[in-house]
Amino acid sequence: METIVIIGNGISGVTAARHIRKLSDKRIVIISAESEYFFSRTALMYVYMGHMKFEHTQPYENWFWKKNRIELVHGYVTTLDHKNKQLHLKEGEPLAYDKLIIATGSKPNRFGWPGQDLKGVQGMYSKQELEQLEKDAPDNEACHRAVIVGGGLIGIELAEMLRSRDIPVTFLVRESSFWNGVLPEGESQMINEHIREHHIDLRLSTNLVEILADENGKARAVVTDKGDTIECNLVGLTAGVTPNVDFLKGSGIELGRGVKVNRFLETNIPDIYGIGDCAEQHESIGNRRPIEAVWYTGRMMGETLAQTICGNKLEYKPGHWFNSAKFLDIEYQTYGWVFNDNARKEYEEHFHWRHPKEKICITISYHKENRLFLGINTFGIRMRHEIFDQWLSEERSVDHVMEYLKDANFDPEFYTQYEDAIVQSYNQQFGTTIQPRKKSWKRIFIKA
Repeated sequence: METIVIIGNGISGVTAARHIRKLSDKRIVIISAESEYFFSRTALMYVYMGHMKFEHTQPYENWFWKKNRIELVHGYVTTLDHKNKQLHLKEGEPLAYDKLIIATGSKPNRFGWPGQDLKGVQGMYSKQELEQLEKDAPDNEACHRAVIVGGGLIGIELAEMLRSRDIPVTFLVRESSFWNGVLPEGESQMINEHIREHHIDLRLSTNLVEILADENGKARAVVTDKGDTIECNLVGLTAGVTPNVDFLKGSGIELGRGVKVNRFLETNIPDIYGIGDCAEQHESIGNRRPIEAVWYTGRMMGETLAQTICGNKLEYKPGHWFNSAKFLDIEYQTYGWVFNDNARKEYEEHFHWRHPKEKICITISYHKENRLFLGINTFGIRMRHEIFDQWLSEERSVDHVMEYLKDANFDPEFYTQYEDAIVQSYNQQFGTTIQPRKKSWKRIFIKA
């Protein structure tokens, strides 16, 4: 019986295992040093905030794995011997494989800051980091202030987590505006306002210089490049993540930042594959980045590779870009491509609308010459993924999107609708006379 070994029990590795089992009777082994059972990483913040228990983040009952003949090994892989098709573990006997899937995910970036290895300094990515946060910041008496370094999605999540326990937070962001390496200016500025409204001490254009220790080797303060010393009990390093592939150095597998793979998710070594956050495409797929640390792409890679492993060789085709996140109270969705002001293509124009009172806005990008719809960002308005995916595939014009924008509204019965105001602003800006169409549910469901 062919043995498939998967290193990593995150969404990509577990999805691959589930689909291989659906398609075959192969022996499947999953190795993980982080947790015994698969859990939803995106839900960790809600455990700390008291909305759920850790066991609630596990999508499958503990008996699921044995019933589906998926063997779980709780251990750490130290070296890979691809010539003999063996994995050496920190403890126990070597494990042989016929095909190997590397799905080891990411780890928080560390940029060599003095003091970055002190007690009380951590990222917020793993189960172990959640457990450490519970110890170091159980309440605002034990933790009188936290400093977060890095203005990305993990940073804003950690800030929300800590504020849920009334812990004061200082947020150091090296950019001139929050996440403006991704968001256009108007959206980024709105999020700046929202962060400060939640009593978070947001310091833009500010870099960490050093983390100072107390007499017990624990973080007591940070020093910034503005000359400020900020007293704190906790330092959250959330300046992005990097593929967790250090153990593969010298293994013969081609590495860049991550495990180099082709469109079939194959490495340079036969029968070894890479998926998820740790996989790096030799060449980017369209406008996508070579490494995508995104939940849904990890799931898609797992599904795709399972087909190849089971004899139906399939190319990884992620389709149109989309993503979603939450900035404190504001839900964010993006479909297609809306580039920030520095990365915007020369042919790309933006239409931006913001509600005059509420933290709600959209930005639509389109080709300035042929008016082809390129993408949309929404903040505080839920839109339907399948509708925008359809419009992008059909290469609709921006005028068509505005005319039928009501069709994309996620739930018009229970949420306020803003499409009329959006289209009115669009008409005023561009001198058009578009009339927003009423919803046609039959048309949506037939086409979707």
